[in-house]
Amino acid sequence: MEINPITLTGQIVRLEPLSVTHVPSLAIAGRDERIWRYMLYGNVLTEAQMHSLVLDLLNRQAQGTDLPFAVICLSTGEAIGMTRYMEIRREHQGLEIGGTWYATAHQRTAINTECKYLLLKHAFEDLECVRVQFKTDKRNLPSQRAFTRIGAKEEGVLRHHMITPNGYLRDSVYYSILKEEWPMIQAKLEHLLA
Repeated sequence: MEINPITLTGQIVRLEPLSVTHVPSLAIAGRDERIWRYMLYGNVLTEAQMHSLVLDLLNRQAQGTDLPFAVICLSTGEAIGMTRYMEIRREHQGLEIGGTWYATAHQRTAINTECKYLLLKHAFEDLECVRVQFKTDKRNLPSQRAFTRIGAKEEGVLRHHMITPNGYLRDSVYYSILKEEWPMIQAKLEHLLA
């Protein structure tokens, strides 16, 4: 499983390899504190904080554990959020899709559905993954509903799995999609996007 930077283009978004050139647009997109409520980064509200986050993600990419993307809205050409492959497990042909956030105006729109579709299609069809997982803070009900909506199966809760920047002991809910489930989920996502 060889994972390299790639651009994935849909009808409304383009996922392109994250770079520091995206920082100004991402800093504008991420100014709402509500975006960061359940994220493990803490608040990323300034351009300097966004620059630090992007450098951290690029460092993870260099180490081979993550592949971050900027989410580009095709109608404006602006970066409106980020997502990534993470916890890449080459020897087990698996990875996680996570670290996803969007500007408030783009939440609960077709953008998330199309991003997940593009990432899942590439993971299962090009990278030949046998498993793709997701996780979220147990308090983050909108994310849990989004995972269920696309057809991911809930696997369970890891209690006190992580400590957030403010010291909260976070429980993480895990979901997954297996290779043999992808054709049915692909059809469902294509129907939702039609």
